[in-house]
Amino acid sequence: MVYRLRYTKKPLSSSISLWIRGDRPRREGMDYWKGPHSKIIRVTPGFDEYRQIHLAEDNPGRWPATPGVETAIPADRRMDGLAEVAFKSVLSPLRGRKQTKLAYKDEVNVFRRTLLYMGPPNSARWYHVAAPGDAAGARAMVYLRRKDGVGTGAFRRYLHEEFVPALADTRVLKELRTQVFMPWNRRLWDTPDVAHDNPVDQRFHASLILGFADADARRAFYAGDAVAKLSNRLGEFVSAVHAYDVTGTLTFVKEGTILQHYQE
Repeated sequence: MVYRLRYTKKPLSSSISLWIRGDRPRREGMDYWKGPHSKIIRVTPGFDEYRQIHLAEDNPGRWPATPGVETAIPADRRMDGLAEVAFKSVLSPLRGRKQTKLAYKDEVNVFRRTLLYMGPPNSARWYHVAAPGDAAGARAMVYLRRKDGVGTGAFRRYLHEEFVPALADTRVLKELRTQVFMPWNRRLWDTPDVAHDNPVDQRFHASLILGFADADARRAFYAGDAVAKLSNRLGEFVSAVHAYDVTGTLTFVKEGTILQHYQE
C-alpha cells in the first residue's frame, strides 16, 4: 500500500544555494554566515520561516550510482549550504526589499557564489510524515535536474505522484519538504561582487529535504530497496541527482517569530 501523503503547508518559498569564499578557512566562513550575516537576514519583514542548511564539506554525492544519471557531485559545483525562506504571503518579498539590499552588500564578505531558486505559489510542499515531537536528528539535501526532452508537467507528475510517495512509503522519514523551481533567472538575485554563473546544463529543477532519526538511518536509506527501485526509473525523467549530507539545520525565524537564538 502506497503511503498517503498529507501536507502541513504549501508555502511560497525560495532557496539560495551558497558557496563560501575560498580565500579563508571554510569554518570561518560558515561561522560568519550563521553569525553576522544571519542577523541581517532574520529581521527581514514578511518571513514565515528562515533556516540555514549547512552541508558537509565531504559530499561526493550520496545517491547510489544510477545508469544515465549524474550522482557524483562535481567538485567545482559542490555547495556549502543554502538559505531556505518561506514567506507569509505573495506580497512578502516586496515588504523585505530594504533589508534585502543590506544582505546584498554583505554577501561578498562570506560567499563567492550565490544562486537563487524560487518556485511559484503552492509549488513547495511540506509533508506530514512524522509524529508530533518526532524530530529529525539528521538530514539530506537532494537536488534534481530534469532530463532533456522531459516536459515540466511530466517531471512534476513524476516527482509528486511517484518519487515523493515512494520516499514517504519507506516510513523512515522524520521530515519531507519539496520545492519545484521556476526557470532560473539571474536578475532575481544579482548581488554585487559575487559570482552567479549557472550554465543551463548545471541548473536544477527541484529539491527535497529529507529528515531521518540519525545518521545511521540516513545511510541505511540510501542502501535500501526503496532507493534501488526508484533508481530503476529515475533515468527516464532525471539527468542528475545530487544528494548532500546536512551537518546542521539552523532556524532563525519560525512561524513568523524572530528567534533570539537559533534552533537546531
